[in-house]
Amino acid sequence: MKNRSALDWVNFLLANVKDGLGPFLAVYLLASQHWDAGKIGVVMMIAGIATVVARTPLGALVDCIHWKRGMIVMASVTVALGALAMSLFPTLVPVAIAQIAVGIADAAFPPAIAAISLGIVGPKAFTRRVGRNEAFTHAGTASTAVAAGVAGWLFTPSAVLWFIAALAVASIWATLRIDAASIDHALARGAECGREEQPSDWRSLLQSKPLLSFTAAISLFHFANAAMLPLLGEKLALGNQDTATLFMAACITTAQIAMVPMAILVGRKADSWGRKPIFLAGFAVLPLRGVLYTLTQNPYALVSIQILDGIGAGIFGALFYIVIADLTKGTGRYNLAQGATAAAWGLGAALSNSLAGVIVDAAGYNAAFLFLAAVATAALILFWLAVPETGEQGGSVETEVDEPRTPAQPILVRLRVPAE
Repeated sequence: MKNRSALDWVNFLLANVKDGLGPFLAVYLLASQHWDAGKIGVVMMIAGIATVVARTPLGALVDCIHWKRGMIVMASVTVALGALAMSLFPTLVPVAIAQIAVGIADAAFPPAIAAISLGIVGPKAFTRRVGRNEAFTHAGTASTAVAAGVAGWLFTPSAVLWFIAALAVASIWATLRIDAASIDHALARGAECGREEQPSDWRSLLQSKPLLSFTAAISLFHFANAAMLPLLGEKLALGNQDTATLFMAACITTAQIAMVPMAILVGRKADSWGRKPIFLAGFAVLPLRGVLYTLTQNPYALVSIQILDGIGAGIFGALFYIVIADLTKGTGRYNLAQGATAAAWGLGAALSNSLAGVIVDAAGYNAAFLFLAAVATAALILFWLAVPETGEQGGSVETEVDEPRTPAQPILVRLRVPAE
């Protein structure tokens, strides 16, 4: 149970460290430092581009190294220092430099966590482990977003950045609780049956039409999705500057609470229902969300619409790692493919923040939301038509139970149970 508990804590504590800095940073720069939307979009784009550039090489690095825990520790330290620097020196150049460092660190977390999870539980239990990872991530984001929002309201908006730095430090403790010896590093990179064999040529990934179609569809999805929450935070902050961090915390919390059951659903049903039907539902709610943001100015109604964000992101967050594992099974290039694919949609996300900021300055928030909704519709159509089902429906589900390790006993005992 030690590794299972440690992974739970890693995902819980890293939730806002790897995902929550952007929205809170946008509110802090707008409400406290009085930056305009275009300038905020630029620094958000800088972090996104740094993440895009780093994702593929860091994914390839995770496939090669045996110090995956150390990568998470180094990335956590970087985020902590970057958050503190932005709170102490909130001008363009220091913020841009810190955003580059944070962006690179952000690229290290997903492949390292996914690889450690796959290396501990194996491919047949990976779907459930990913669902559990994502459930704890969303629970962590929801609970810490409330604490960060209250801190920003009671003290100063910069307190949010200090809080994220503290979470980064706490995540180091959780990471070091994972037993390094229990990670099968061959399984962790997607090799068959844990054999230390030569990985496939990386160029074979470029010849996989399902992988390329999936990458294109999720890149459009993230182009549409990335700017919506920061723009919503800015829209709420315009008329409610004193309570801006509270409203942002409410937006994040509402979405994250909805994400928890979605992640659990994916973990339990993606093997039996198939990946594609569930993923289509996640794609479908995004354009609806963009349109609904334009229909009201009521802050409570805008916050409630974030339930749709929870449904879409909860599905995407879990299924992304599972589908990539399906498409790269046996290649030994799982983390490289994960990093390269994430780099593609990360580029879309980075451009989204910058372009949306320009649209807001030129035509207002409603025009930006409708533009993003149109892109989301294109993503839905592309995924529906071009991406096949990748799972093996109707198979068996494997669960993992940690037991005390002895020289004659494997680290994990595999139990086969009928699929639900």
